Amino acid sequence: MKTTPEHNERIAKMTFASVYPHYISKVEKKGRTKDELHQVIEWLTGFNENKLQEFIIDKVTFETFFQKANLHPNATLIKGVICGYRIEEIETPLTRQVRYLDKLVDELAKGRKMEKILRVT
Repeated sequence: MKTTPEHNERIAKMTFASVYPHYISKVEKKGRTKDELHQVIEWLTGFNENKLQEFIIDKVTFETFFQKANLHPNATLIKGVICGYRIEEIETPLTRQVRYLDKLVDELAKGRKMEKILRVT
């Protein structure tokens, strides 16, 4: 699925710090915890809580965030629709990676079991 260059640019320049509080709010409203959110983010990116805090303080963009990430090899198993886009059809790698994270947060908020979210095979 094609995303527009403007859409991709907007995602690249968005800071992790600007989205992170929304992730916390979304999962906590549904009875999940900040620790579970961190577990999901660490699984996808390799970043622990200290590294996330560093990125928040430094106002790191998603572009930099995912350049520094060590994406989990099973990340390609993340499929489905998020924000109106089918993840596996998104052509721009950075946009696809951000949507991976959005999808995992969404699955956590919806009460999916952690083994399923982390694609334990």
